[in-house]
Amino acid sequence: MDIRYEPDNHRVAAYEDAKEVGEAIYREAEDIWVLDCTCVDEPNKGRGIGGELVVALAGEARKRGVKIIPLCPYAKRVFDTDASYADVRKH
Repeated sequence: MDIRYEPDNHRVAAYEDAKEVGEAIYREAEDIWVLDCTCVDEPNKGRGIGGELVVALAGEARKRGVKIIPLCPYAKRVFDTDASYADVRKH
């Protein structure tokens, strides 16, 4: 699995064998990223790819000193249940 941060496309994408299998899409608002969608192709759901995408996006946000508002239901659940995201979550 190859997870790539693609800032020009406002996303983090997951690739397997050069084929895109998932993405986490955000939009920028000053020093905040609004995480709108974490999507994984149907055949690849349940493999932890969505979680890897959220981890990668949070890591990029930390590097850049921005906070995330998780609007996506999946990402919101991850942020709500894992205290390790408290530093990067916008309240």
